[in-house]
Amino acid sequence: MKRASIPEGGQDPLSAAVVRRDRSVLDVVAEAVKHDQTLLAFQPIMQAMPPHEVAFYEGYIRVLDSTGRVIPAREFMHVVADTEIGRELDCLALQHGLRALAKSPQIRLSVNMSARAIGYSRWNKVLERFLKKDNTLGERLVLEITEASAMDTPELVIDFMDRMQKHGIAFALDNFGAGATAIGHFRDFLFDAVKIDGQFIRGLSSNYDNQAVTRALVGIAKQFDLLVVAESVETEQDAAMLVSMGVDCLQGFLYGAPMVTPPWLEDLKQRSRA
Repeated sequence: MKRASIPEGGQDPLSAAVVRRDRSVLDVVAEAVKHDQTLLAFQPIMQAMPPHEVAFYEGYIRVLDSTGRVIPAREFMHVVADTEIGRELDCLALQHGLRALAKSPQIRLSVNMSARAIGYSRWNKVLERFLKKDNTLGERLVLEITEASAMDTPELVIDFMDRMQKHGIAFALDNFGAGATAIGHFRDFLFDAVKIDGQFIRGLSSNYDNQAVTRALVGIAKQFDLLVVAESVETEQDAAMLVSMGVDCLQGFLYGAPMVTPPWLEDLKQRSRA
């Protein structure tokens, strides 16, 4: 079998193809940001115990390509995460989320952010502008920070959390268990909730190793009096086991996929018809 030649510059053809693909994705996202072709998709997070109502919603940033097709975050976030465009997406996600809260005072909403957003002046200006208009928005806003991002600059995150307490903003540690949160830092963080990473939740009822890990993660969270959310819940069997472990809230396709049409609006329509 003939070996593929390596072009000048030392980059093999596969790596070159990956670079071209990532550049293409970056171009699509850059155009979407430039023309504000972004929106949030909303997924319900359910109470684990009766009355099993929606505890809050999570808003996921989506971008639209030139044809209007919705592009999920998994297709672009890994490419833009450490770029200026990534910070712009943080701003847009926060802006969309705060607008949704302002329009619908009956809901509570979580929005993803990166620790890098804390030092991004435009992101802070978006937050300040909305809170200045209506300071009660903070009481219904949950900011989600991934475990990896929080541990990247823990002092910056802790200081930001401390400053936001006066606004009533809640914080959730996303992808809990996927990284390596130092317990020493964990005591200093002001998280209100943790979201157990979906890799431990999918197929939980038939995976004894994941059951052990999940119980340990729930135990750590409860020790710090944190609300526990399980992500990626897909079956009734997994949901029942999570409830038995003491999980407070459940999120996943079992309860609904992310929808670009706000699901609470449909709920209001159904109630008005009743």
